[in-house]
Amino acid sequence: MPILGIIASSRLTAAPTSYESISTVTVGSGGAANIEFTSIPATYSHLQIRGIVKSNDTADDRQPVKAIFNSDTGNNFSRHLLFGNGSSATYDDGTSTTSRLGASVISNFGSYANMFTAYIIDILDYADTNKYTTVKVLGGFNTNDATASNFSQIALGSFAWLNTAAITSIQLQPFNNNFVQYSQFALYGIKGS
Repeated sequence: MPILGIIASSRLTAAPTSYESISTVTVGSGGAANIEFTSIPATYSHLQIRGIVKSNDTADDRQPVKAIFNSDTGNNFSRHLLFGNGSSATYDDGTSTTSRLGASVISNFGSYANMFTAYIIDILDYADTNKYTTVKVLGGFNTNDATASNFSQIALGSFAWLNTAAITSIQLQPFNNNFVQYSQFALYGIKGS
């Protein structure tokens, strides 16, 4: 007899053919203050963004990535975040805030110069104008350096954009400084339910 949880969870995953590439942005040699996807078609059920990113901050520091939907820079998000660093876990939440997409971007600090943060961002029902948009984020990095104050992080987050408009543009930016060369985000449309 099949286990019901297995059946239920199998229906939450889209088939590989359900993903269509919409656009990919790769940061060039001069770095970039943000990357942007515009003219997003309303023909998919959901969106997914996959990224590998890094900040040009030279301090031993981390910072979150900020998402701006439809040029909305107001405090129109609520969030729940769970972080782990290999030895402890922390929690963060907020209402009436700007978006902070979970895992922090690793800085261009010392021996971490070639390490990037990985992200998967799911934007659910982005074209549904009858409800707020829900966002799920998974991201992290590992420097394998237990002596550093910021040696690793994994984060799981959920957000609500408190607006019922269909999302037609997405801008992603680090809270401080710029994305470095080779930072990349790829936007996919997901068909079906």
